[in-house]
Amino acid sequence: MAKKIGILTSGGDAPGLNPVIAGYTKTAIKNGFEVIGFLDGWKGLIEGYYENLTLDRVKEIVQEGGTILGSSRTNPRKEEKGFERIFETLKKLDIYAFAACGGDDTLGVAKELNEKGANVVGVPKTIDNDLEATDQTFGFDTSINIAMDAIDRLRTTARSHHRIFVLELMGRHSGWIALEAGMAGNANAIIIPEFDYPLAELCKLLKKRHEGTRTYSIVVVAEGVSFPEMKEKVEKAGKDSFGNIILANLKVGEFLADEIKERTGLPVRAVTLGHIQRGGPPSAYDRFLGLRYGAKAAELIHTGKFGRMASLQGTNIADVPIEKAVAKRKIVSKELWLLAKSFFG
Repeated sequence: MAKKIGILTSGGDAPGLNPVIAGYTKTAIKNGFEVIGFLDGWKGLIEGYYENLTLDRVKEIVQEGGTILGSSRTNPRKEEKGFERIFETLKKLDIYAFAACGGDDTLGVAKELNEKGANVVGVPKTIDNDLEATDQTFGFDTSINIAMDAIDRLRTTARSHHRIFVLELMGRHSGWIALEAGMAGNANAIIIPEFDYPLAELCKLLKKRHEGTRTYSIVVVAEGVSFPEMKEKVEKAGKDSFGNIILANLKVGEFLADEIKERTGLPVRAVTLGHIQRGGPPSAYDRFLGLRYGAKAAELIHTGKFGRMASLQGTNIADVPIEKAVAKRKIVSKELWLLAKSFFG
């Protein structure tokens, strides 16, 4: 009888998850495993919700966005007997091993389960591209191209109406999306969580620009940016089950637009791109990367290399200890920030 292995997708969805599922399933079945998919992230593993994954089930999902398994932000640490129930599900379904696809929160749980004796491997998934132990996460390429397109489109209406547009992009702790999309889209200012950029300095730049021949501007800001003037808003924003600030309550783009308008008297509009950055078909690169990550995760299980995570190293897919992935966050370097800043205006 073939050994059964599982896979789950947890946290925010990212373009490329379905390619991961397809790559994992196809490789696992080739290696003689039976594959099941746990539904809605850790919730499925806790509650025992799953579906059987066959070659027929995954043969046409590579081009699809989202995840056929569903996702959630369920935190087993906050669920009653969460870890105990996970092990009960693994025993009941006779699961030999499983792959957890997620960011630092998901992989942090996977690390704990591995330390408690579960055979688990990791797949790096975060739209923000902020996992330290891999060169790039799938979904990031799709998101920056969507964001760049938004900047291009906003530019034409900003120029027509002589306005400033503030575009809020994803990026809780790291500003990779804002930086790369902003630079590619020729934004006039980019503000990211890693480095301070005072409101006074921003407004001075915008006023100077609008007093000259350019009568419009595009300002890109990452959703996780918090200005000192936002202290009260941060305190009231609330937190999710993993202890992260609920950024939807923070609305830094709207805050920034209001501040610019008040300080400069210029016409300003705020646009939050939000989940559009996550939605729709993955780019060719993210499909390719997702397939490779999924196949690597299945190979790790086949060779018994548990407690490891698939990792992009240059152009090769390697593997690293899961604890390395969650030890620290990959942030924008000062060198890149100064390069971006040199193009402001």
